[in-house]
Amino acid sequence: MGKYILKRVAAGLVTIFVLITITFFLMHAIPGGPFSPQEEKKTPKFVLEILNERYGLNKPVWEQYLLYLRNLIQGDFGASYKRAGISVNRLLDVGFPISASVGGLTIAVALGLGVPLGVASSVKRGKWPDYASMVFATVGISAPPFVISVTLLYLFSMHLKWLPSLGLTSWRHYILPVACLAFQPIAYIARQVRSSMLDALQQDYTRTARAKGVSEGMVIWKHALKNSILPVVTYLGPLVAALLTGSFIVERLFSIPGIGRDYVASVGDRDYTLIMGMTAFFGIFVIVCNIIVDICYALIDPRVKLTD
Repeated sequence: MGKYILKRVAAGLVTIFVLITITFFLMHAIPGGPFSPQEEKKTPKFVLEILNERYGLNKPVWEQYLLYLRNLIQGDFGASYKRAGISVNRLLDVGFPISASVGGLTIAVALGLGVPLGVASSVKRGKWPDYASMVFATVGISAPPFVISVTLLYLFSMHLKWLPSLGLTSWRHYILPVACLAFQPIAYIARQVRSSMLDALQQDYTRTARAKGVSEGMVIWKHALKNSILPVVTYLGPLVAALLTGSFIVERLFSIPGIGRDYVASVGDRDYTLIMGMTAFFGIFVIVCNIIVDICYALIDPRVKLTD
């Protein structure tokens, strides 16, 4: 397993390098820059020259690229162009715990509701629990996240006035963001579990367990579910990375000061270092989560051998 993990880490480093390289040169290929004058704000030319010189934007692109790679290897993501005196590392240190708190709760809710829904749907196949859970799953997968977010925000915050809509100052502020983020994962996990469970319940090992007198609950939760959970584990890899590093839409909509909101703002501001830092951080997180998922495969199912 150690050799396999080293191969995955090496492949991940290459992926991060390619991702950073493409992102860097694409940003510099787009006309304009972080300090380019806009229609409503004409910045004097000498000020632009001072700013470009200060941040090294007057140097050739290839030289800027090499300097950025050198700093990145040292763990320095650079200083934000639009937020004077604030480094990208500082923004990540402040924003990531906030995004992770919302994301962690979302993952717990998604698993806590999605798995039981899928199990109930498969066990009660063709009955009303199956139809109800599949209607919910279809709506959850089909509806875009921003539609769900706006709908829940209007219903529970603006119309009924039950829940607050901005910030994260109390436990009640977490309810709407977590509900919006968890809606689609719950639906997807329920469908995955239902499909896998229907197949597992027809396998010989479940029939053998029933023939030996094992209770139906043990057959479902210990035998069938254990062999049906791998698709969910596969889905959890990118899901954990996406949720813990912040949801761009939800954080922007609910004014949550996480890194997802900073990422969206950095694109609009053409803040090169912040875009690069967020992209690299997100890419590293995805790769780490996928490696952990692969290791979990072997722990859940000993038949899976991590040797390739």
